[in-house]
Amino acid sequence: MNKRETLLGLAAGQAPDYVPAAFFLHFGPQFHQGQAAVDKHLEFFRYTGMDLVKIQYEQILPPAPPPVRPADWANAARYPPEFFLAPVAVARGLAEAAKREALVIMTVYSPFMWARRWGGEAALTAHLRQDPEAVKPGLEIMTENVIQLVRGCRQAGVDGFYVSTQGGEAHRFGGRGLFEKYVKPTDLAVWAEIGDCAFNVLHVCDYEGPYADLTPFLDYPGHVVNCSLQVGGRALSPLEAAQLFGRPFMGGLERKGVLAAGSPGQIRAAAQAVLAQAPERFMLAADCTVPSETPWGNLKAAIEAAHAWRHA
Repeated sequence: MNKRETLLGLAAGQAPDYVPAAFFLHFGPQFHQGQAAVDKHLEFFRYTGMDLVKIQYEQILPPAPPPVRPADWANAARYPPEFFLAPVAVARGLAEAAKREALVIMTVYSPFMWARRWGGEAALTAHLRQDPEAVKPGLEIMTENVIQLVRGCRQAGVDGFYVSTQGGEAHRFGGRGLFEKYVKPTDLAVWAEIGDCAFNVLHVCDYEGPYADLTPFLDYPGHVVNCSLQVGGRALSPLEAAQLFGRPFMGGLERKGVLAAGSPGQIRAAAQAVLAQAPERFMLAADCTVPSETPWGNLKAAIEAAHAWRHA
């Protein structure tokens, strides 16, 4: 099977002939747009031997007056389709260049994450605690923005999306109520837009902090789930994570651990330790985007270990 067939089979319930793998990092600013972005993504994909092309979303939002009161979120920026021409062009270039070799998926940050970018972390959290109904229109505007990007990328030919969610971290709201009522519906609105894509990854992002519980995300769509295995003060195994979500798990290695600083031999050993306790339908990856300075050779070593595992 080729890489496309392998991951489509994984999503459809088949056990692949080998363990697929993929890792992601951010490229320098000179590779955020245009042909330079397309070429750098392709160089990384082909050097590492990874099993899909994940397009990094690097667009910067225009400066805007920060929200001072909860009511200010009603004035959140609404961007027209033309705003997304640059990232959509990168998506089109990669779909045209790599879709015959592998699935091409676009990174999508959640409406909550967009709201953080537009209005700031402190304001968003404080205002949601203070008056969530006043903030709700801003989250809805951000949902419209995300959907505009998604529609453009679908028209450009991507196979699916890597959809990141935040807002449910243990430290943020002191419970699940605000997340469940105000954040989760915006996530699910984006998922409703992409539900018929060939391959979608649900990423529960712990970049801002760990989660006490993954229960709020169990009913999210997504063919594959990617998240940290450190949850509620305990470590899950890849098999436990797959059983919890009822679908293939993608992950197993910590982004700042041996991947970032280990030798190729240490990385192969760490990957093999993960693979030894992984379910049959599994994809080796990190828990999130790895540090940009991570040597590509380290990622290549982990991917080669995954590809060789069933033949060991």
